[in-house]
Amino acid sequence: MLDQVLQKLPRPTDPNLLVGFAANDDAGVYRLSDTLALVQTVDFFTPIVDDPFTYGQIAAANSLSDVYAMGGRPLTALSIVAFPEKGDIDILERILAGGQAKMAEAGCTIVGGHSIRDDELKFGFAVTGTINPQKVWTNAAARPGDKLLLTKPLGTGVITTALKRGAAREHWVEGAVRVMLELNRAAADALAALDDSRPAPHCGVHAATDVTGFGLLGHAREMAVASNVSLAIDSRQVAFLDGALVCARNGHLAGGLQNNRDFLADCVHFGAYVPPEVQQLLFDPQTSGGLLVVVAPEQAEAARQALYEAGAAAMLIGEVVEKTSPLISVR
Repeated sequence: MLDQVLQKLPRPTDPNLLVGFAANDDAGVYRLSDTLALVQTVDFFTPIVDDPFTYGQIAAANSLSDVYAMGGRPLTALSIVAFPEKGDIDILERILAGGQAKMAEAGCTIVGGHSIRDDELKFGFAVTGTINPQKVWTNAAARPGDKLLLTKPLGTGVITTALKRGAAREHWVEGAVRVMLELNRAAADALAALDDSRPAPHCGVHAATDVTGFGLLGHAREMAVASNVSLAIDSRQVAFLDGALVCARNGHLAGGLQNNRDFLADCVHFGAYVPPEVQQLLFDPQTSGGLLVVVAPEQAEAARQALYEAGAAAMLIGEVVEKTSPLISVR
């Protein structure tokens, strides 16, 4: 629905707007000078775990992720809170404390925020960062021959859905929470260092996005459309959280997963040997997911090694190919 609406809106004409909403990118980028630009994003959602402090931390990590996905450095944040009028004030305090702790870990300062009364609890942040306008990672510069890297395993959507239904094992939830709490900062820093080692326009990172609500395939589609290419993904190289395959097999699917699948039906072709539960997980909406990065083929191994040394996952999951139909093939 939103995709259809945005297509009807006029595009901003400000020449300093380097990245707007035209390509469905992760964040906006606005140039202040030849060497400095702002990166701006906003994200918030309802609780996905039981512990308020952890929920606040995850909301912060998720909000920061879009800045990292553009290659930026987060500086300040504004909190967004929707809280029931008769809600427990101690719960609100723990949510805010969790968000503050994660922002502090990222070196990002909370400067204020806005709250409203709402029967449904929601929390998140608007984050502002900085970036060199010559070094912005967008989702629109993938080239045929480039390689695809993914920096976190998939499955947070099905596991948190199973948690809500009382069907998730404790260690599954612990593993999912651990991944959602992990900032994408280390991965972004490692890739930026790789980028800095190669002068533009021959830098190693050609495109990037983070994997969140539209799932791996949804965000891959945005990248393919924006770059006018197709993607070939090897599902055997994609890692899944412990318990994710079981949750998918048992039907613990978030509503967003089916929405993603319906939207992408004409864009994705699955090979005959991709199991149904794996297909589901490739559509699974993620919270605070990893980075999907497109690198020059000659830099793929160096990028994987740099991510590994930074403590991030480094899955080489496919490649960019000339545009074809369907847009994405999965084997």
